[in-house]
Amino acid sequence: MATILRDWSYRYQWLYDGISRLAALSVGGEGHFRQLAFQGLTIHSETKILDLCCGSGQATQFLVKLSQNVTGLDASPLSLKRARQNVPQAEYVEAFAEDMPFADNQFDVVHISVALHEMEQKQLQQIVQEVYRVLQPGGVFTLVDFHNPTNLLFVPGLWVFLLLFETQTAWQLLKTDLAGLLTEMGFKVGEPKLYAGGSLQVIQAKK
Repeated sequence: MATILRDWSYRYQWLYDGISRLAALSVGGEGHFRQLAFQGLTIHSETKILDLCCGSGQATQFLVKLSQNVTGLDASPLSLKRARQNVPQAEYVEAFAEDMPFADNQFDVVHISVALHEMEQKQLQQIVQEVYRVLQPGGVFTLVDFHNPTNLLFVPGLWVFLLLFETQTAWQLLKTDLAGLLTEMGFKVGEPKLYAGGSLQVIQAKK
């Protein structure tokens, strides 16, 4: 069941978008959800932003309103095709997040939204290393992803969602100290902010 629903959610954009909007209601809707990662950051039209694992451009469409220098990266040709149609204002690159074809110190901001939970632990470490490499000194890595709920009332909803739409790696992320991992890799990490009963975490880390 989980495999079928997960496959459908990626195959049919209307289903994926519907699920995303429904899940975002817990933090005040999709518009508010997309802004969580950028609270407190100074972004202007020339800020170089990398939208990592950009998918079909769900977050990219918000980022292009903040900057004229947005690049989306994803390993899926189908997702990138949709992203180019949905958000033509951005540039797009097909590549794996753990092996990015960018020069060192290229971006001011790297953003990733609800994608790290899809990575195995080795991939996760490689991605963090790559993000550190492509960020300029003083640049910020800002991320949103699942977190083990601090409010027990949110546990059933998160567990059902993970069972239906995610793989084992999502459960592994709930046990992972992302802030600690980022610190080990050399980032200066602010206090993670938790939303939706602690089931969602936002971390901003500076190079």
